[in-house]
Amino acid sequence: MNVWSYILEILAKGKMHMTLLDPAKQSAEVAATMALGASRAGSHAIMVGGSTGVTSQNLDSTVIAIKEKVDIPIILFPAGAQALSPNLDAIYFMTMLNSKDPRFLSREQMHAARYIKKSGVETISMGYIIVEPGMRVGEVSSAEVVKRDDTDTAIGYALSAQLFDMKLVYLEAGSGAPEPVPVEMVTAVKEEIGIPLVVGGGIRTPEAAGNAAKAGGDIIVTGTLVESCSDVESTLTDIVNAIML
Repeated sequence: MNVWSYILEILAKGKMHMTLLDPAKQSAEVAATMALGASRAGSHAIMVGGSTGVTSQNLDSTVIAIKEKVDIPIILFPAGAQALSPNLDAIYFMTMLNSKDPRFLSREQMHAARYIKKSGVETISMGYIIVEPGMRVGEVSSAEVVKRDDTDTAIGYALSAQLFDMKLVYLEAGSGAPEPVPVEMVTAVKEEIGIPLVVGGGIRTPEAAGNAAKAGGDIIVTGTLVESCSDVESTLTDIVNAIML
């Protein structure tokens, strides 16, 4: 499967939902069950990754277990070169545009590049932008977080990603953020770029998911919600339906 073609095919028809699962937060078997619920709810892809605690071992076992349960793509949302798997369908080959640490701008990518080439796993280039509060990912990556009312800076970073010929822009408030990226910022960024916009972090309700999509988010990501709910399929069905309205 060519994952990028799959993404474009879905976006040509409307919006897209992806479910983020952290391999460090549950066993591979539990993650696979969660992924099955997400797939049944209509989620279009499973993203795997986390800010800390992800290793090649728990990543690979999680990917293999999920593949036994679902047919939708599994995409790595990487924290660094220390955790990679040849069994992935694709990898977001991304740079954190507002990190102050060179590791997250290009060095981790440099360390991973030869492995990725040899593995043959598809790469999807992405410009990653951390928006206030940023949460754990903002801390770990030394991000100079974009203030919630600073749409000009968000637009500048997003346009930079497009001019670098990246395929996606991701506005991220951080896993577990008390609030998602402001809808005003989502709209402002989307109006300026011509590539798909991903929005994630702090999206816990169908209303928040729907608002992010209506504001201009092409791909909406939920993660913490999935980890904390008792019925993944039921919870995400409401989220996915809200995005598609």
